[in-house]
Amino acid sequence: MSTLFTPHTDARMANIIDKVRSGERLNLEDGVYLYQSNDLLTIGQLANEVNIAKNHNRVYFIENMSLYFTNVCESHCAFCNFRKDDGEEGAYTLSGQEMVQYVEQHIHPGVREFHIVGGHNDKVPFQYYVDSLKALNERFPEVTLKAYTAAEIDFFTRISGLSIREVLEQLRAAGLKTLTGGGAEILSDQYRKKMRVDKANVEEYLEVHRTAHQLGMKTHTTMLYGSIESHEDRIRHMMQIRDLQDETNGFMVFIPLSMQPKNKNAGIMRRNSAYEDLKTIAISRLMLDNFDHIKAYFINIGPQLTQVALNFGASDVHGTILKERISHAAGALTPEGLTRDELIWLVKGAGRIPVERDTFYNEVKVYE
Repeated sequence: MSTLFTPHTDARMANIIDKVRSGERLNLEDGVYLYQSNDLLTIGQLANEVNIAKNHNRVYFIENMSLYFTNVCESHCAFCNFRKDDGEEGAYTLSGQEMVQYVEQHIHPGVREFHIVGGHNDKVPFQYYVDSLKALNERFPEVTLKAYTAAEIDFFTRISGLSIREVLEQLRAAGLKTLTGGGAEILSDQYRKKMRVDKANVEEYLEVHRTAHQLGMKTHTTMLYGSIESHEDRIRHMMQIRDLQDETNGFMVFIPLSMQPKNKNAGIMRRNSAYEDLKTIAISRLMLDNFDHIKAYFINIGPQLTQVALNFGASDVHGTILKERISHAAGALTPEGLTRDELIWLVKGAGRIPVERDTFYNEVKVYE
């Protein structure tokens, strides 16, 4: 165990270090203090210490492929530039067979997971979403279907008249294995009102994941940060996720998502700073003591900062992705995907051991 950390560590920070090292859970005031502190290196070192204790020097990635059946959406979230109205130029809704054809043209050997999200398209019935998964599952049974956000599941209950459990059961019968983490944004109803997040509210988001966990599913969860929310909002978000994890132990990973500006040409002052991104990853690691993994999402923060984040508490770098669209529609300047070799290089360059995994963090191959 390393000694303390920088010569300027104050008494409050020293108390937080003691709490973490003794296994005592950090509270709201601790989390807000960490955000307000300028002692980034101490926060990062402490998060790294926690991560090493959980995951040693291993960093995980997966060969996956992002798919988007439709960008038509009834919601008008203030931060989204992916959505389209039905009939608008650029709007699309692909059938299951059309998506199968797309995948056949772009898939490469080794893909283990389809990451599937899209708009809340109320111009098609719930059965369309079931049949979409069924078509992929029948053609590519060896690929895990990670599909739909909790907000999408809540939307399906509204267009179908079914309960959350019934929706999930039908989707599971079609091949669904796990939910994506999106739709959380910031878990504050006040935030959601101001940002026009006219989809699942806080309790609905949590209830979808709770129900999925009760059905035996493991899921993912996110936090979209960098707009109007306060540091307290972010910590309260983490604490609500942490509470549900205490209850169900159903989350596999927490993914902080750095907000992207709508305009790709937006200047540096319209983007989160690298300092803020690293601090958020580190604080996530410290607050979420009951999570195994914190993800550094290169689509939002870039490959090089992702590499640095592996020394600030992150243990996962997501996957190959292939043609990410949502963050790039919102102004991301990062690559739309990386190859397996690039991910291995990225992880090794940070002095860590790359581990190829499946969706559920079972190890496929270790690249010593």
